[in-house]
Amino acid sequence: MVFTLYERAQEAANFIRSKCRRNPNIAVVLGSGLASFAESLSEAITIDYSEIPYFSSTTIEGHRGKLRIGHCDGVYTVAMQGRFHYYEGYSLEQVTFPIRAFKLLGIDTLVLTNAAGGINPNFNSGTLMLITDHLNLMGENALRGGNDNRFGPRFPDMTEVYTRSYRDVALQVASELAVDLEQGVYAALSGPCYETPAEVRMLRALGADAVGMSTVPEATVARHMDMKVLGISVIVNQGAGMIDKRLSHEEVLKTAEESGARLAELLNRLAPRLAVSNE
Repeated sequence: MVFTLYERAQEAANFIRSKCRRNPNIAVVLGSGLASFAESLSEAITIDYSEIPYFSSTTIEGHRGKLRIGHCDGVYTVAMQGRFHYYEGYSLEQVTFPIRAFKLLGIDTLVLTNAAGGINPNFNSGTLMLITDHLNLMGENALRGGNDNRFGPRFPDMTEVYTRSYRDVALQVASELAVDLEQGVYAALSGPCYETPAEVRMLRALGADAVGMSTVPEATVARHMDMKVLGISVIVNQGAGMIDKRLSHEEVLKTAEESGARLAELLNRLAPRLAVSNE
C-alpha cells in the first residue's frame, strides 16, 4: 500500500506526539555544529531520527540526527539536532518532511538556523545574520509535483517568507542581550561544492549577503502550510576569493561550535517571546 505524503507526515507526527508531555509550541532546526541550544532544554527527551516513521538519516558530521523535546523557559520546544540535505541525495520532499510532521503536530512557529558563507564583505566569521529574504538557486523547488490542499494552496504567496514581526522580536532580544545581529538575504545552492570566486561575485551582484545549502526548502514548505518562520545564519567563513584561504567543513564546524553559545543564548531568550507574539 502506498501512503500519501500527508498520511506519512501524520504517522510521524502521531509518533512524536506519543513521546511528548503536551503539544509543543515551537520547532527549531539546528544547522551544522549548532546543536548546543537543544542541550539546554530542560526535562527533555531525545528521539533518534531512525525511530521516527519516514524520517531520513543524517550523514554529515556536525548533524547528530536526534530530536530533542523539552522546555525553554516554559515553552515546550522541539529541536532538530541536524537536518537532511539535498546534496546528500535526498529529495526535497524528504528534506522537508520533518517540517510537514511538525505542522501536523500542531506547531505553527518554526525557527531555522544554518551555518553559512559570508558574501557581504562586512560580515566576519562568527557573525549572526537574521534572514530577511532568500534566493532559491538550488535548481529545484520543494513544492514541485502534485499539491495536497490539506497542506496548503497550489501557488502559495512568498512575499513574506520570514515573518516580519518575528524579526522585530529577534532584533529587540539581540539588543537586550548586547548580541550583534546583522540582517541580510540568504542564497541557497544545491552543493556539496563550495562556491567558486566567480559564483561568489555573482551572488553579491544578485543581492545575497550569505550563502548555504539548506533552509530555503524548509522555509518554503513552512510558508506553504502557513507557518510563521524565523531564520538565522551563523557566518562561518567568508566566500571563496574574498580571503586567501581554502574552505573546509572542519573550519565550518569549528566556527559554528564557537558561535553556538551566542546563538543558544539568543534562542533561549527568543523562544518565549515568539510564543507570546504568536498568541
